Amino acid sequence: MDREPRATTVLIIVGGAMAVFAMTALVWWISGTPLGIDSSVYRAGGLAVVQGGDLYSSLAGLPDWAPELPFTYPPFAALLFTSLTVLPAQLCWGLLAMAAAPSLYCALRPFTDRAYLPVSLLGAFALQPVWQSIGLGQVNLILMAAVVADVLLLRGSRGCGVLIGIVAAVKLIPLIFIVHLLLVRRTADAARAAAAFLGATVLAVIVLPGDSVRYWTSAIFNDHFAEMKGWVGNQSWQGFVARMMPDGRFATVATVAGSAACAASAMWLVRRLHRAGDDRAALLVTAGCSLLVSPISWTHHWVWVVPALGYLVTRRPRVVALVVAVLFTGWTVAVVPGGGGAERGWNFAESLVGNAYLWALLIAGGRLAWRLTYSKLEVLG
Repeated sequence: MDREPRATTVLIIVGGAMAVFAMTALVWWISGTPLGIDSSVYRAGGLAVVQGGDLYSSLAGLPDWAPELPFTYPPFAALLFTSLTVLPAQLCWGLLAMAAAPSLYCALRPFTDRAYLPVSLLGAFALQPVWQSIGLGQVNLILMAAVVADVLLLRGSRGCGVLIGIVAAVKLIPLIFIVHLLLVRRTADAARAAAAFLGATVLAVIVLPGDSVRYWTSAIFNDHFAEMKGWVGNQSWQGFVARMMPDGRFATVATVAGSAACAASAMWLVRRLHRAGDDRAALLVTAGCSLLVSPISWTHHWVWVVPALGYLVTRRPRVVALVVAVLFTGWTVAVVPGGGGAERGWNFAESLVGNAYLWALLIAGGRLAWRLTYSKLEVLG
């Protein structure tokens, strides 16, 4: 009986958020106020394609107020971003921001009960990965929603896997979800995902041969953010090593060994969770692994905390979900010294707080592994 009111509430939240972001973009455009750093880079990449410029050199299409950031995505992404070139930078931000609420709904729907969906959806906007992604004009939420839809919502359909392949051609990290499909024995879906990725990549090679050669031979190893790898905003394992260990052979060994251990543990967890019938948790494990092993996992990349919280609120005690939600509001990054190598001087307390996202993920993975190994309780118990 209460499904209709809850559905109405969700519709109001989604529609209201879209209206607010659309109005913000319009007002900021009319007033000439800067808005959307990353969405401006996407638009500039699209302009480079349209105007025949060099995609992986200085972007001539960046607004005057935008920092000189490079285009680091594969050429296929630039092809998609040509659709943004018909709009001013602020309205490009508006389009991506308007997609945030529907994307959050799509990502939350398989992970939480209908009773908790409205509050989970509304609360998601208070999480740093979400509000930071929206503020920058990032595509993180859209990519996450596409992966969740492909793995959980579209399972069994003829086109299952295609979305993962396409988003992997936009940003390479989602390639890990093709491995996920193989681990859960969805071979046909994995094959479609690989075919979609290759098809999109070949299309980009045909349309942008020069940029494609440059990307796959040199730009893919872009070291623009190398000096920022140890910044507190990078919550990957490599970021942790860069902050906590001096440069040298030991740091390299720690990076490789830690990443390998994470990948092996994640594969084991995914297989066990799949056999236990918990494909939702299995997907979250793969997403967590992608955040750890990626060289750069900025705080706005951690949008997977949203479905993780949706998963947690269906369990008891729900205080765990509340603690995690508070942890991911952004205060942990704000209260510690950051930038300019300040992270090297952290004391013990600052290292705990400054690496909080990483610790939360490692603790969750360890607890899950313990339950699957030693506990006789059901995974969802």
